[in-house]
Amino acid sequence: MIYTKTGDNGTTSLANGDRVPKSDQRIEAYGTADELNSYFGWLNALLAQIGEQLPPEEPLSDVSVHIQQIGIVQNKLFNLGAYLSCAPGEWLTAADVTDIEHWIDAIQVELPPQHAFILPAGSEAIAATHICRTVTRRLERLMVRLADENDRNEDLKIAIRWVNRLSDYCFVLARKCAILQKKSPVEWKK
Repeated sequence: MIYTKTGDNGTTSLANGDRVPKSDQRIEAYGTADELNSYFGWLNALLAQIGEQLPPEEPLSDVSVHIQQIGIVQNKLFNLGAYLSCAPGEWLTAADVTDIEHWIDAIQVELPPQHAFILPAGSEAIAATHICRTVTRRLERLMVRLADENDRNEDLKIAIRWVNRLSDYCFVLARKCAILQKKSPVEWKK
């Protein structure tokens, strides 16, 4: 049955069985990870549309690489949610952080130098990527607050680093979407 009625009093269970208020910092953090996962699902659908719209002479493998990467991100976000809900086990590793760094490096090689701040605009895919970036930053802030309330263990430090890199990945991916869609960056005007 989908409804249990156990949360009707404003509490919920963590993976370790502890009941906490639904307003608990930990619930806010893993709920934001879940929200972010949904936005990445939307972004992946938009990337697939970009791939379908590219002319036949353009290599589609470029878009498919990013679609695969986002699939990995979505699975890692589930891992992060499990970790934040106190499920035992190793959920994110230093290698996961390194993987995103490699993805960022590979995209940055293809990008022209940036000389201005860029607005989250230009196309639906660009805007969606920036939504992913800003929700990722919110998740990071929530996790840092959670870390400040508790002891910073190594797993939490790794998780915070992974989320930090994820927002950087979103920023360069938004710039890459502009290139794929032949859109000029929308620069901030003072």
